[in-house]
Amino acid sequence: MAGEIIDLVAQVRAGTGKGAARAARREGAVPGIVYGGGAEPLPINLEFNALMKRLKAGHFLSTMFNLKVEGRPDERVVCRGVQRHVVKDLPTHVDLLRISPTTRINLLIDVVFENHAASPGLKRGGTLVAVRPQVQLEVTAGDIPDHITVDLSGRQIGDVIHIQDITLPAGATPTIDRNFVIANISAPSGLRSSDNEGEAEEA
Repeated sequence: MAGEIIDLVAQVRAGTGKGAARAARREGAVPGIVYGGGAEPLPINLEFNALMKRLKAGHFLSTMFNLKVEGRPDERVVCRGVQRHVVKDLPTHVDLLRISPTTRINLLIDVVFENHAASPGLKRGGTLVAVRPQVQLEVTAGDIPDHITVDLSGRQIGDVIHIQDITLPAGATPTIDRNFVIANISAPSGLRSSDNEGEAEEA
């Protein structure tokens, strides 16, 4: 299941509106808002460098954070939007949503492939093509999986792995209502070339 929840440190922003937001940016902060959970919206500032570190680490929009604001109890939040400068592509505003352990949320969950050595197709030189290295699932906030697992045992060249072929963690459901492709085992390039030559000769 999900590991330790990452802290996201913020300060209460004095004032609201464009003026206060511009002042925050001049001071090296990124303004944001925390909303939802039956509480009043809370204007905050996030330290620019710390936020950039989190953004560069990836999965920012699919991670649950422990929001720490001085003088207030910690809150669980997920990011619901990062506005960026149209030219510099730097964050200019962050929207955070409060959640409870029982809240159902949509998150991108990593796909992990195991038992490569037990795949006859890979042993023959086939290539694993991960069509979706992440899958968006609806999960319970208090029970977020680290990943979903695809067992490659017995997989042959040409096999296609769909979402319905995978055992999902309890309580997790795909957000897309169709049996989409997760990965496939493609033929080695030499085999593909020989097949193409054979087709050309037959033509």
